[in-house]
Amino acid sequence: MRKPLSQLASYQALQTHAESLQAESIRGLFSKDSNRFEKFSQQFDGLLLDYSKNLITEEIINALVDLYHECDVPAWQEKMFTGDEINLTEQRAVQHAAMREINKATSALAQKQVEVLNRIENFVNEIHARNITDIVNIGIGGSHLGPMLVCNALKKFAKPGINVHFVANIDAYEVHQVLEKLIPENSLFIVTSKSFTTQETLVNANTVKQWFENNSQSSTNIANHFVAVSANVKKAEAFGISQQYIFPMWDEVGGRYSLWSAVGLSIALFLGMENFKKLLQGARSKDEHFRNSKPDENIPVLLALLEIWHQHFFNSHTHAILPYDTRLRYLPAYLQQLVMESNGKYVDREGNTLDVPSAPIVFGDVGTNAQHSFFQLLHQGTHAISCDFIGVVKPDHDNHTQHNMLLANLFGQTQALMQGQTIEEAQQQGDENNAPHKFFPGNRISNTILLTELTPHTLGMLLAIYEHKVFVQGIILNINSFDQMGVELGKRLASNILEKIENENAELDQDSSTNALIKFYKDNS
Repeated sequence: MRKPLSQLASYQALQTHAESLQAESIRGLFSKDSNRFEKFSQQFDGLLLDYSKNLITEEIINALVDLYHECDVPAWQEKMFTGDEINLTEQRAVQHAAMREINKATSALAQKQVEVLNRIENFVNEIHARNITDIVNIGIGGSHLGPMLVCNALKKFAKPGINVHFVANIDAYEVHQVLEKLIPENSLFIVTSKSFTTQETLVNANTVKQWFENNSQSSTNIANHFVAVSANVKKAEAFGISQQYIFPMWDEVGGRYSLWSAVGLSIALFLGMENFKKLLQGARSKDEHFRNSKPDENIPVLLALLEIWHQHFFNSHTHAILPYDTRLRYLPAYLQQLVMESNGKYVDREGNTLDVPSAPIVFGDVGTNAQHSFFQLLHQGTHAISCDFIGVVKPDHDNHTQHNMLLANLFGQTQALMQGQTIEEAQQQGDENNAPHKFFPGNRISNTILLTELTPHTLGMLLAIYEHKVFVQGIILNINSFDQMGVELGKRLASNILEKIENENAELDQDSSTNALIKFYKDNS
């Protein structure tokens, strides 16, 4: 049993370091050291991480590496890669990285993944040979956010003549908005649910099935237009899906880590199998970097340690994801789930209450839209918010004037957050009365990640970086990042409330607020 994090010698040493830096500023550190960028940046395979705008010194990095070792992170990394049951509450291995071992499958699950990829490839070729123009992915959570992010980010690589749509919300508006665009005979529906009992997914799937049966003019049946990604073959078959079109999901691959598996079927259909494999290979290259690099040169490890440093010792409990590329507009939502569902826990592996913060609050939006939304708070608000700025050097268009403006804004915002603006500098602008309102405290933390270009390979790397960052933070916190017990209670109570809503004579025996809400809804619906 490990000591609580706050009692570790390396953690207490970091506390001492933090106290010694209270009077320091990032702007001051840049003034003292003209080589700061060279010391605090890393490059890997066309990707640059600049973390020089953190409140750190070389001594701090060394102290954070000590924490990494005292928490035994390297041993846990090996346990994950070798298939140990590190998901202790569910007694499962954690094998999403094995989904990317497609060139050299060493584990049994990786070998099964290669077999499934061959099945997917045959299916993709079959669908591309048919008159299918629209793919509809029906899922929620990890079965939705990952595929939606990838397909939208990589539209440039899409197969000609194929559109992709995503349905997740139980709000019927969403599914009907998609269906009104479709022709049944030209549509393929992917129902993704490990248990094939997920309420939102099955309700939407049944709505789509009814629509298909009511509107199809073809003699073809459900089995030709519906496929499933599920571990429950019997329920998928009972729905009307042919066994040959049911692709497996495995317990060892959690939903928010699953786009690399058969859950990525919509990606393979939309982008083609070659590009889906490039996505996996990009992630695999980052797996190897994460597994083999020294911690002070390891991009996911550095990002994890830096966030622990600022969150635990400088009260930076919120983290903004700011992609300066519209193709990555769904990245903040994807990372919200990855971070907060993984590490939003209050007890450690032994069930003891944490005495330190767990996951940060994650939010974000695309630049430059976000600059006209919540950047006022980032620059002058009283909350300490760290940021990841993400940009792409080469656009997929030839309007270089606007792309230069986009990247200039990215770089300028990170500089402004770091250096701020003093009262004296504000006064020099000629409006002394408003100088206090133009004061920017600066010393605001940010990382900058630049991709040379956005491709299946580089997107795979980027997503794997964040997966491994979350893993490292979970190990340091001594929590299980791979269960999600917190999503169950509300769902269970909702089922009970649904019975009260649908039964006219049901006794309202909830708390007074819930009873009143049910009554108001029933009286006015």
